[in-house]
Amino acid sequence: MENIAALYLAHLNPVTNSHEKIISQLAKDYHVYVFPVVFLKEGREINTRTFPFPYELRKKMLQSLFDGHGNIEILPNYKFASPYIKYLPPIVSPYSWAVRTGILHDVQEERFISYTGDTAERIALRFYNLHPIKAKRLEISSSNVKELLYREALGHLRNQDSNNNMEDGSDNSNRINQLGGESWQGMVPKTVIRIILDNWNIVEKFAQSMDKTIKIFGMKFPTEGILH
Repeated sequence: MENIAALYLAHLNPVTNSHEKIISQLAKDYHVYVFPVVFLKEGREINTRTFPFPYELRKKMLQSLFDGHGNIEILPNYKFASPYIKYLPPIVSPYSWAVRTGILHDVQEERFISYTGDTAERIALRFYNLHPIKAKRLEISSSNVKELLYREALGHLRNQDSNNNMEDGSDNSNRINQLGGESWQGMVPKTVIRIILDNWNIVEKFAQSMDKTIKIFGMKFPTEGILH
């Protein structure tokens, strides 16, 4: 049977149970290439409240789930270099087509499909001749997970300020959502929970920051690097 590739282009910030499910299902029928999006400025990755976890951490999250799975590859080729304005408007800009070329650079198969659960993204992928298949939206979104992460981080920081007696170097593995309601830990794989807890400083940093992200033509970009 002819090999066909599946391209999964996503933020994956962070990786959720839904991402794991989608990639696992695709791997049953396709050689899967996972492309976590990367934003660069002068060779440095730009992260924001919307995109808190850098590529290497997202790759580590994916590897914790799929390492050794010969049918799944994780690649950094889905990247945008500042100034990001040059990629707009999408479809019209030749730079946006250069992104497509980069994505396909390491795809070995001649035939491929792409996956997204977003209707607008599916239309864009069709214009770029990336052959999107029809799919449902994620059951669990990274946006929901991030908001719960930030909520928990701010709650812990407030408790630290009020009590001022928490020991330095406390074990992050003992963190639980003490704020009531839904827990982010039920939305991400166990191995990803550990990676997030080991990098809790990132969560705390962006929980206390403004979101320096802008949405143009339905695409999200960091404001740093949008024009230069």
